[in-house]
Amino acid sequence: MIHQLSVEDFLMKARTLPVIDVRSPGEYGHAHIPGAVSIPLFDNDERAQVGTKYKNAGKDAAVLLGLNFVGPKLASFVKQSKKLNPKDKEVLVHCWRGGMRSGSFAWLLDTAGLTASTLIGGYKAYRNEVLASFARPLNLIIIGGKTGSGKTDILKELARQGEQIMDLEGLANHKGSSYGAIGQLAQPATEQFENKLFHTLLTLDNSRRIWIEDESRSIGSCFIPMALWQQMRMASVAFIDMPKDKRVHRLVAEYATIDHGSLVEATERIRKRLGGKVTKDALDALARHDYATVADLTLDYYDKAYLHGLAQRDSATISPIDTQKDEPSQTAQRLIEWANALQR
Repeated sequence: MIHQLSVEDFLMKARTLPVIDVRSPGEYGHAHIPGAVSIPLFDNDERAQVGTKYKNAGKDAAVLLGLNFVGPKLASFVKQSKKLNPKDKEVLVHCWRGGMRSGSFAWLLDTAGLTASTLIGGYKAYRNEVLASFARPLNLIIIGGKTGSGKTDILKELARQGEQIMDLEGLANHKGSSYGAIGQLAQPATEQFENKLFHTLLTLDNSRRIWIEDESRSIGSCFIPMALWQQMRMASVAFIDMPKDKRVHRLVAEYATIDHGSLVEATERIRKRLGGKVTKDALDALARHDYATVADLTLDYYDKAYLHGLAQRDSATISPIDTQKDEPSQTAQRLIEWANALQR
């Protein structure tokens, strides 16, 4: 028997059951429910043809064309679906609007002996829930600090010490600067970034504090949802104040072993911001593999940019945390003590 589930119930069951996305590969590739498996009813070309037929000849003609495409694939659909949960034989299915595609697929699985539930409203309803979630109040604390302060490592140390975190840069596959894509996987579309962020929120307790790294609204090509961004801008900031020489040392350790050509390209991308003379000096230093000089030169620009953004905040929300040593574990402990005192 086919069950129709609300977004809340669908996601609750998705914690333990496989999710099948029957949309086209193009739709899935752009963005999907994290963890969902793609078993497309139509490939990209077939979907386009069915849509054109519907527009030009009506629903009945489009359905017949769709059946011609789907008929030879029915056995494969069942085999693929059964492999996802061979023991319990229960799966979740969704399409774009929760209509014919997911309903037909679920009917097929039900006929073949599986238990299939569909998502009311489909992926569109799921996306509405994703976007609505970012406006719900969160107990955020921001980890601030100039480039090279080790904010991401501190964030991870907080998680190891039992704190809740959201790693925006990890979800975006980007470290936030012109150099931020180096050594990273390809970035997701902003829509998929939002989906991943939403699923992180589902794992967190909103009654407890959540640590998040200070970011501009864009992380590479991904954009932080405006409602979440506004909450971040109002939250308390622990500003990690680390000496420049320590930050240079960290950046050299992080980037010196990465593809040299990528470092040159990243430096060229910010030529206008650095200025001609600084860019030339940085590129000359790169040619000599003098990475410390490159870091020192580019930090002048990034420090000014970060402090300009910090100045847009209410100064009463900013607490400097003087950190003379690059010791993420010890800094995380200090931050926990500071936050406990702040929230008493």
